[in-house]
Amino acid sequence: MVMVIDGYTSPVTGGNFVDLVQKGFYTNMKISRSDGFVVQSGEPSEGPAIGYVGKPSKSVGAGKNGERLIPCEIAIRGDKGPIYETTIEDEGRGGEATVLPFSSYGAMGWARDEYEVNSGSSQFFWLLFDSDLTPAGKNVLDGRYPCFGYVVEGADFLSDVKEGDIIKSAKVTKGLELLQQPK
Repeated sequence: MVMVIDGYTSPVTGGNFVDLVQKGFYTNMKISRSDGFVVQSGEPSEGPAIGYVGKPSKSVGAGKNGERLIPCEIAIRGDKGPIYETTIEDEGRGGEATVLPFSSYGAMGWARDEYEVNSGSSQFFWLLFDSDLTPAGKNVLDGRYPCFGYVVEGADFLSDVKEGDIIKSAKVTKGLELLQQPK
């Protein structure tokens, strides 16, 4: 599959994903969920951590098991930049359109604990779009979970992915020079 990661609209989330791909974190990673709604991966198979364990910094938090946590990042249409550490609903802006909506098969989202907006670490999902379950602008994902990219080639492969399947490898093919590490 070929994916485009939007580092302009989702610089922290997209950058975190690209950094983990570059580190080889997703190589030989199991698919942890495939339920007809999403295909999800990024949870380490060993140890208590539920995400990537790395060194925290001023801009990247630390989870209870040493996970590198990133803030929830949502770009709302018309705003100058993303909002952080909150959701559209929590900001009282429910129903406003996001710049990157979950409106297509293969949209990529950043997984997190449902009730803790800043709990995302390394788990992500591909949306298996269904217009009845996820109507654009009116679904349960837009503004609650960061959307940071889209599958642009090979998305039909996702329908065959099963829980327990393995991501053999992932690599950045273009744009790595644009990645900026947190300070």
